[in-house]
Amino acid sequence: MGEEIVHDSLPIVLVGGGKVKKALLKAAIVHGSKIVAADGAARVVLENGFVPEAVIGDFDSISEATRAVVPEERCHVFDDQDTTDFEKCLSLIEAPLIIGVGFLGGRVDHQLAVLHGLIRFAARPCLLLGKRDLVFLCPPDLRLDLPVGSRFSLFPMTDIRARSDGLRWALDGISFAPGERIGTSNEVCGPVRVEVDRPGMIVILPAGRFATVVRALADPQAPRWTFQ
Repeated sequence: MGEEIVHDSLPIVLVGGGKVKKALLKAAIVHGSKIVAADGAARVVLENGFVPEAVIGDFDSISEATRAVVPEERCHVFDDQDTTDFEKCLSLIEAPLIIGVGFLGGRVDHQLAVLHGLIRFAARPCLLLGKRDLVFLCPPDLRLDLPVGSRFSLFPMTDIRARSDGLRWALDGISFAPGERIGTSNEVCGPVRVEVDRPGMIVILPAGRFATVVRALADPQAPRWTFQ
């Protein structure tokens, strides 16, 4: 698809086509200066009083009325059908962190496709913010300071080995795999550290921990997956 279209040294907010309340979008924008819309989500951005820095997708869901409002130079059409609009956006944004809103709480097939995108573009750190949950791909070495007793769930999308500190049920020595062993409904008991041996472990936390997770994932010194 070419080089990145949107760049920033701060997190960038990516809006999807799901239901997005203004309060949720505002919470995301506190941590980033630019908004990118995935295809028809441009309407959601405009309805909330913002103009997207870019609209990216195959443009199969954006209306003519919405497109007419967005400056033409900010509209980027990519009609390949081998990637979703979410994946197109991930591949064309360069930032320390992408904060996604409008990707959780809707159709299950859409959410599964988004999780697939997180793994396919593991080198693009992305935090999904929903009404109830935060969802992101576990980096190689994740460190978080969370309140004791906080919910901490892990779901493997492939075969993964992990180790941990600060979780009630330690991960050390466990082979995780979908359909075999998962790590949901764990609990924080101290400063958290989770290490995984490959991309593919999804982390699910309460939405109330948003600011803490943003700081951890956007830290330029934080370990990251690299492009293969």
